[in-house]
Amino acid sequence: MKKTVRDIDTKGKKVIVRCDFNVPQDKEGKITDDIRITSALPTISYLIEQGAKVILMSHLGRPDGEANMKYTLKPVADRLSELLGKRVLFISAPEVVNEEVSQAAAGLSDGGVMLLENVRFRKEETKNGAAFSKELADLAEIFVNDAFGTAHRAHSSTAGVADYLPAVSGFLIEKEVKFLGNAVEAPERPFVAIMGGAKVADKILVIENLLTKVDTLIIGGGMAFTFLKAMGYEIGKSILDAENIGLAADLMKKAEAKGVKLVLPTDVIAAMEFSNDVEIREFDSNRIPQEWMGLDIGEKSIALFRDELKNAKTVIWNGPVGAFEMSNFAKGTIEVAKALAEIDAVTIIGGGDSAAAVEQFGLADKMTHISTGGGASLEFLEGKELPGIAVLEDK
Repeated sequence: MKKTVRDIDTKGKKVIVRCDFNVPQDKEGKITDDIRITSALPTISYLIEQGAKVILMSHLGRPDGEANMKYTLKPVADRLSELLGKRVLFISAPEVVNEEVSQAAAGLSDGGVMLLENVRFRKEETKNGAAFSKELADLAEIFVNDAFGTAHRAHSSTAGVADYLPAVSGFLIEKEVKFLGNAVEAPERPFVAIMGGAKVADKILVIENLLTKVDTLIIGGGMAFTFLKAMGYEIGKSILDAENIGLAADLMKKAEAKGVKLVLPTDVIAAMEFSNDVEIREFDSNRIPQEWMGLDIGEKSIALFRDELKNAKTVIWNGPVGAFEMSNFAKGTIEVAKALAEIDAVTIIGGGDSAAAVEQFGLADKMTHISTGGGASLEFLEGKELPGIAVLEDK
């Protein structure tokens, strides 16, 4: 167990907090989804209540180590000010930390909040450069990491700062570790995992780790076709991870050896092109015609997946089961989301596209936990230690 902000005295202390404010914006720079900002509010509000002097930091986009104002955090500071009901001081320093920033941090009053400019304006950030880590650390007396979405990166602002300051987690990381950790280490059973997305290669290590934990593994999305091909089925023009057909076959053998039920789609919704404006047909998944590509699971597969989920007590879902961004191929993903919303179970959505899907379908509030970290969630589920969590002090 890692220490959290509850386990350390923050009153009157300067506390530097790594958040994940990497939010989507429109062409005018307006924030289109602020869930990553609102997810950080419990930790920020707690520190304000405790009378800490709060210095926030984050990245936004990929400015590649240069001060590109397209990626400024000014819109985040404005939105945070609205949400907190108080001014969040923001100094747009291209070098992130300079004399003005240092003086502002030193002059913060108890309960005051400031936000640094995009830490990725400095090329040293992603290299975990010691000098930049020290510049950030010199602004404060305590480091709090609450950016689960970047906890799998050993960067200056996620890990390097901990070389110089006492380091604890915020409430968001605490929550992520609790839900993902309990699901993997001590799940209520039956434990079902749903793996979707396009490529087997992206999820190999997750699947291998989950095969030692779950009772049932459901595979959908583009990656299912590599498994179907490994079974000798005709998959037409469906997406295929050709290099990993043998690996898919090995994973199926491992599942059988471990007594894990591996469930694949029995039918698909297919089209001749990756487009929403073409003819669609339903085919059995072992007989997809040569010119057709599977883009969603069919009605029989929906019924099969629902049946596997109805008695589950713990479910982890990572990756959509179809090309849900196109309405003609969204039904499978919608029905999986609905099934999870209906069952009496701990339901954990593993970030990325799955999280976007349940938000889009208006079912987010029916899930037990929606992870804020796509890549971080995957690495956690692989059983890897995340650098941004490893550096935090143990209880």
